[in-house]
Amino acid sequence: MQRQDVLTSVFHSDGAEGRRILAELASLHDVQRYREYHWEGSFADYLEIVVKNPKVARSAFQRIYDMILHFGYTEYTEHKEKLIHYHFFDDPVGNGEDAIYGLDRYLMMLVNIFKSAARRYGTERRIILLHGPVGSSKSTIVRLLKKGLEYYTRLPEGALYSFSWVLEDGSVVPCPLNEEPLKLIPHEVRVKFIERINEGKSEEDQIWVEGDLCPLCRFYFREFMRKYQGDWQKVVENHIRVRRVIFSEKDRIGIGTFQPKDEKSQDATELTGDINYRKIAIYGSESDPRAFDFDGEFCIANRGLLEFIELLKLETEFLYDLLGATQEHVIKPRKFAQVDIDEVVIGHTNEPEYRKLQKNEYMEALRDRTIKVDIPYVLKLSDEVKIYEKFFNPKRVKGKHIAPHTLEIAAMWAILTRLEEPKKFNLTLMQKLKLYDGKALPGFTEDHVIELREEAPREGMFGISPRYVMDKISNALVSEENPHCVNPFMVMKELDEGLDHYSLVSTEEQRKRYRELLALVRQEYEEIIKNEVRRAITADEEALKRLCQNYIENVKAYVRGEKVRNRYTGELEEPDERLMRSIEEKIDIPESRKDDFRREIMNYIASLALEGKQFDYKSNERLLRALELKLFEDQKDSIRLSAIATGVMDKETQEKIDVIKARLIREYGYCEVCATDILTYVASIFARGDIKEREEARR
Repeated sequence: MQRQDVLTSVFHSDGAEGRRILAELASLHDVQRYREYHWEGSFADYLEIVVKNPKVARSAFQRIYDMILHFGYTEYTEHKEKLIHYHFFDDPVGNGEDAIYGLDRYLMMLVNIFKSAARRYGTERRIILLHGPVGSSKSTIVRLLKKGLEYYTRLPEGALYSFSWVLEDGSVVPCPLNEEPLKLIPHEVRVKFIERINEGKSEEDQIWVEGDLCPLCRFYFREFMRKYQGDWQKVVENHIRVRRVIFSEKDRIGIGTFQPKDEKSQDATELTGDINYRKIAIYGSESDPRAFDFDGEFCIANRGLLEFIELLKLETEFLYDLLGATQEHVIKPRKFAQVDIDEVVIGHTNEPEYRKLQKNEYMEALRDRTIKVDIPYVLKLSDEVKIYEKFFNPKRVKGKHIAPHTLEIAAMWAILTRLEEPKKFNLTLMQKLKLYDGKALPGFTEDHVIELREEAPREGMFGISPRYVMDKISNALVSEENPHCVNPFMVMKELDEGLDHYSLVSTEEQRKRYRELLALVRQEYEEIIKNEVRRAITADEEALKRLCQNYIENVKAYVRGEKVRNRYTGELEEPDERLMRSIEEKIDIPESRKDDFRREIMNYIASLALEGKQFDYKSNERLLRALELKLFEDQKDSIRLSAIATGVMDKETQEKIDVIKARLIREYGYCEVCATDILTYVASIFARGDIKEREEARR
């Protein structure tokens, strides 16, 4: 009966609620913006727009370069090299979904190509080829350019226009190539008009409108010029409607994509268009432009961008069209003369395909017309972590906690596979990774980093793809091994096991090396969590302050040759050498260097005093670490951390452990599960260390 009542209310509703929802949705629709996007006007209206804003008639390269600059940039220096970070590659249009990290040096090269092409220095007649290993962001870069153009042409700054023909019967025929309306001006008059527009403008603000109309527009132009006996003004006034153009890949306007297929189904007409045989019966000739569909990828991408996926896998007949389109800016549709186009042609390929191109002597013309831009893997740890954080963050990963350092450890391994062993400086591979990431290591300067890069120019062109790492993180996330939390050990296990089936690892030797690097990463992770547990144990600021104050008092007396007053007896005593050395040894200060280190500390305190600042033990990283290690050593036995490993704890020990666990959760981002896991694991490490020390002492 209840179900019947519901059905009755639905079928007998007066529709008031539906109309209310409809009205609410309609109020959210921006009618004014729609009208702006679909603006139409006369040729005279357009000339007025051009005079006020000549940039509407920009070339394809100018438009892309201006689009990138529209989002701004930041200049910075890294390892003595001036770099520019273009905010466009942060994917401001797509809310960061396709953001690119760690490739500023290479993206600068790409933007410089657009810049020189925008100024007509020659690169506008070249194919841009993005070259790099699989998963290095080549496709993402092109996708960003496509999305950017779709967005930019919707803005007033990125507006562009084309035109349609209004025929005698009132029907409207759009220009199939969305050509620039200024092409309707006869060439000799157009040159003078453009010169007047460019007068007094800087080089980057000047425009050039070259080439002739497409075959269809030439046909209508001739017909109407004949009708009006050469009166050009009547032609454009009576038969031309200028319209705004918005680029759209889905609607095939201004953005094209071509992907090689098998030889049997691949046809060059996909690039230049084909005859419409149904219209031949109407117009009577294959060479009548009205019977031709100018809908090939070159045609629809005119004034925008054409992407060639795996460009070097194209058949030879396609390459001829490609050479003409880039070098001469023309294409050759079947049965027609060459047609002028203006578009950016960008392709991408991997290293094996590019090596084949270099060896093929018949491809000299293509090589000569290609600008290669290397897009390697990221070599900076913090940037690689950002790649994974983009996909695995609390907003996207629901219901499962990712333990601290999980993504960092995965990224660390990926980067190690992309590095060459250092040939100089007695440097380990892990130290090299840290230097590349901007970490400071004693005895190493920025010059050493520059030299390391110069001796290994192919770094980043080999190694593990981010895709493989993300697949294994995903496996760990859906695993039932731990339903609440994913930790680095789970991810490392997935990375290891996946190597047996990873198709891009071709030799057993390579597989063995990758596993050795995983062992190296595991050791590094153990050091990281040991330090975090130590800090959680020694997080008693008052105890650290007291220890620091005691150390500084003794160091001050030692450096000045004075005595220290015992705070309990009040007597003057020699500085406590045992205390000072117990702290200094924690950061490997040898006996021979203790005087230098103590003077260094006192000079640091004195320089702060001159600036009116007070010394804080947290401001000196080395001293802070030494104090933490000393306090940890003093407190370890009282906390009885090793009891966690055995699982036997009294109430007092449990309370102390709970305090440490709470600090790990609050200050380091652990959850209850992973905080317990790392405390148990670190406790077992310390337990093994205690046993080893006792055995060595016994010997």
